[in-house]
Amino acid sequence: MLDRLSTSQEDLECEELAEDSQASGCTRISECSDRQIVKVTGTLRTVTLRPRAGVPALEAELFDGTAPLDVVWLGRRSIVGIEPGRKLIASGRIAMSHGRRVLFNPKYELRPLGKE
Repeated sequence: MLDRLSTSQEDLECEELAEDSQASGCTRISECSDRQIVKVTGTLRTVTLRPRAGVPALEAELFDGTAPLDVVWLGRRSIVGIEPGRKLIASGRIAMSHGRRVLFNPKYELRPLGKE
């Protein structure tokens, strides 16, 4: 109890996210390696429109309490439900780009808003 009171809010949220990923049978992002096919879950921290080679690309940063993952949908300007603070499950093949883990055009499932 004393540990919970002395721990920062961000640390508590990280613990919750890490426990959620384990409970749902997903791989922790920190354990993902290049070219591995994974299923991960977490919360979207940011969502931005950033063109790549002249093609629109919707980029989001997914965080599961262990590490961030860039999720990129090529050819999309927006996707309904993809917004900061939303929880989702994504699956696909991990790539490494500029030292960061990236998941291009993943299969994804939005988590219900009521479970947050």
